[in-house]
Amino acid sequence: MLLDDDDLFGGSPDKKYFDIIFNANRNLVEEELSSNLEKLAAFELLFEDMMGENKDILQIVQNYIWENQDKIKKKQTDLYIEGMGNILTKNE
Repeated sequence: MLLDDDDLFGGSPDKKYFDIIFNANRNLVEEELSSNLEKLAAFELLFEDMMGENKDILQIVQNYIWENQDKIKKKQTDLYIEGMGNILTKNE
């Protein structure tokens, strides 16, 4: 019998991420979420600077998500795993 990631790790990366977020030390979770929002703000500002003020940045991002769903899903899974690692490492 073959095991998939859900069986091997006891759930999908997003489900495990939220289990950790809801059960870990609140200060560690706040630190991780604040770090993620800081990175998101930087990415948005960099993208706006690169594209110029007159572009509809949100529409460009939405189109990119729609056209690259597999790549986005893989990156999102990687970020869930990274976030879990960050929180669990600091929680020890």
